[in-house]
Amino acid sequence: MLASPWWRSASVYQVYIRSFADGDGDGIGDFVGLTTKLGYISSLGVDAIWLNPCFPSPQRDHGYDVSNYFDVEPDYGTLAEFDSFVAAAHKHGLKVLLDVVPNHCSNDHPWFQAAVAAGPGSAARERFWFRPGRGPEGADPPNNWRAIFGGSAWTRVTEPDGQPGEWYLGVFTPYQPDWNFTNPEVITHFEDMLTFWFDRGVDGFRADAVIYLGKVDGLPDADPTEVDSPLNPQFTYVPWQHDIWRQWRQLVERYEREHDRQLLLVAEAFSPNNPAVMLAYANPDQFHQAFAFDLMLAPWRAERIRDTIASTLEATLSVGQLPAWTLNNHDTQRTPTRYGRADISEIGGFHDGVFRISDASIDSSLGLQRARAASAVVLALPGCVYLYAGEELGLPEVLDLPAAARQDPVFHQSAGESLGRDGCRIPLPWKQSPTNSFGFSTNHDEPAPAWLPQPPNWGTFAADRQVDDPASTLALFQRMGSLRSSLAGLRADDFEWIPDLDSDLVAFTRGDVVVVLNTSATHRSLPTVVVGHRRVLMSTAYGHDDPLTVPANSTLWLA
Repeated sequence: MLASPWWRSASVYQVYIRSFADGDGDGIGDFVGLTTKLGYISSLGVDAIWLNPCFPSPQRDHGYDVSNYFDVEPDYGTLAEFDSFVAAAHKHGLKVLLDVVPNHCSNDHPWFQAAVAAGPGSAARERFWFRPGRGPEGADPPNNWRAIFGGSAWTRVTEPDGQPGEWYLGVFTPYQPDWNFTNPEVITHFEDMLTFWFDRGVDGFRADAVIYLGKVDGLPDADPTEVDSPLNPQFTYVPWQHDIWRQWRQLVERYEREHDRQLLLVAEAFSPNNPAVMLAYANPDQFHQAFAFDLMLAPWRAERIRDTIASTLEATLSVGQLPAWTLNNHDTQRTPTRYGRADISEIGGFHDGVFRISDASIDSSLGLQRARAASAVVLALPGCVYLYAGEELGLPEVLDLPAAARQDPVFHQSAGESLGRDGCRIPLPWKQSPTNSFGFSTNHDEPAPAWLPQPPNWGTFAADRQVDDPASTLALFQRMGSLRSSLAGLRADDFEWIPDLDSDLVAFTRGDVVVVLNTSATHRSLPTVVVGHRRVLMSTAYGHDDPLTVPANSTLWLA
């Protein structure tokens, strides 16, 4: 009989491997560099590491365009180095999750190359969504769908005879053709992939962009009012895709029984302000978890934060699940920048939270205070928490990258209208000194420059500067990680709101732990009846030890 799942109340540390630590001096993060930092990751009290895609890829979307699902990206190392990393992580007590991209692959994938070469009507093309064009000589796309990153969702190929021919579907970019999961060969391909990595010791997968895997039968035109939406209903939340996820869950449960292991499937199922949609994926016969993004996108208002937590918990607990919370990831502007915006109390929504372009001023100090406070709330909630590498250092979003340095296809496909996501992917600063890209490149005297340029002040956030400072953000995360691991109340499912407090406060109990967030700009008092005879376990305002007051823009944990 397997024990309670390790992932139910875990903390997971997300590594954007390209930006984490460079072990060979080429300016790109890799498995060797990552392995040297496992002690650091362990110091945060986390239970697992999630790696962004590390499969071979032409890197046009930095790994989210996979050319081979059964190997690792040469820039990151070899399979042997990957295996060594997994073994070392397990010795540190850390599980390893990979990031799989099921909706699409790279147009360099051998199966796609074979499909183009095989011509219309071939079995190879049935693995993808090839269709003849409309209009004279098929010169117009098969329908009016728009790609999520800009432009048409259709790209025309040149046929083997040299003539313009069919079109293929790529709902993100032209170089990311969508798989056709009505094709049995595609289904088997991915099931073989899951087993391949489980056999190498991987403990689970985060599945990217799952909401896009299905397509409406017949591929009809979208309504003109919906064609530019990233949630175009013609290729979003299409019901038949859930049969695929059920097959994945059955494979996982079969593997668990045969190997006496606990594995995890977590879905990136974006469903803004609609927890019911999230539960279409995270339930007992599909994914174990789905990311709860609404709190990440909520404005800095106590009422909205309370309502978002309440609706997410109510939905997930109704089916015996718990949320997978997160405030940061490789697709969103980092919290110190988001929370430092003068208009953060007013905004909310996908584009506001992810690619926000605003004339609002940014108060970096205030943003960091709020980011620390928000992290303390999330780490105290029931469920699993995903932290993004650099969050524990208080890294801000880098907004002023020159256009020539930007590599995100979002920036280029939108002709610069969206800044894209490069600003949250800047290589991490490990040392105060700018030498070796602030310590990002190790074991090399003259490494190549980091693949994305780091700001001149990046050393002020460096890990070696923060590690011995008890007031630092790194010290705060280490303290919270230790408490989350050791306090039974923060690992259980118990949760109860504390009612009738100041409207700027968010307060709840987890067993015998009281958590209070103050979203206002002034100190607030707490009634003795609520927190009397308690002591401060942790305050995001360093040095605060009064259990009867909560500093501005801060969170207390009381015991």
